[in-house]
Amino acid sequence: MDFFEAVKKRRSIRRYTSKLVPEEVMRKALAAAVLAPNSSNTQTWDFYWIKTLDTKKKLISACLDQSAARTAQELLVVAIHPDNYKRSQPQLINYVNTINAPKPVITYYKKLVPLMYKGGIFCLIKNLIFFFTGLFKPTPRGPSSLRDIKEVCIKSAALACENFVLAIAAQGFNTCMMEGFDEWRVKKLLNLKFNSRVVMVISIGEAAEDGTWGPQFRIPLTQVVHEV
Repeated sequence: MDFFEAVKKRRSIRRYTSKLVPEEVMRKALAAAVLAPNSSNTQTWDFYWIKTLDTKKKLISACLDQSAARTAQELLVVAIHPDNYKRSQPQLINYVNTINAPKPVITYYKKLVPLMYKGGIFCLIKNLIFFFTGLFKPTPRGPSSLRDIKEVCIKSAALACENFVLAIAAQGFNTCMMEGFDEWRVKKLLNLKFNSRVVMVISIGEAAEDGTWGPQFRIPLTQVVHEV
């Protein structure tokens, strides 16, 4: 399917048919998801493909029993944790060394990335450094708090989610990216760490005839595109 066709085809589906989603469709979409751009290539996301019936039932309940979850053939939970940078950092350092990357790139992954994700009292120190440096020249203003760090991770995960749903659409199936869920219960169900965040739950299946509430609606492009 043409890229722009896939973009137009993607809709938030509220009800699905009973048609099964082939496993290869899911795996291909997940492979596309992890190709999404992400901050410093730290890949702090996790994808939980719900396979067991009991877990699926509990997740549907945590998703407020909405039809987009209840009628889905597959459910995917996308979560982040700032400490996940520690998982990728050794592999990234090995990679940049293997390709003989410039020294600043190696230094960036060895020293600056851990500083960026460092929380606690160091966040206050970073905030002061950003503030005073910014008085004299343009400078990044964050992340300077645990909330900022999580926001960076969430942005990256959201890009991966978009890759995933477009890959599903390109293969002839449909999705709904749900924010209507009890995050505490989802975290408990998947045994996620305290500082984890559930970015969204994605349902997957074939759209039913009444799967959407009507034609797609967007406000005019001229209201949101600003040429300055």
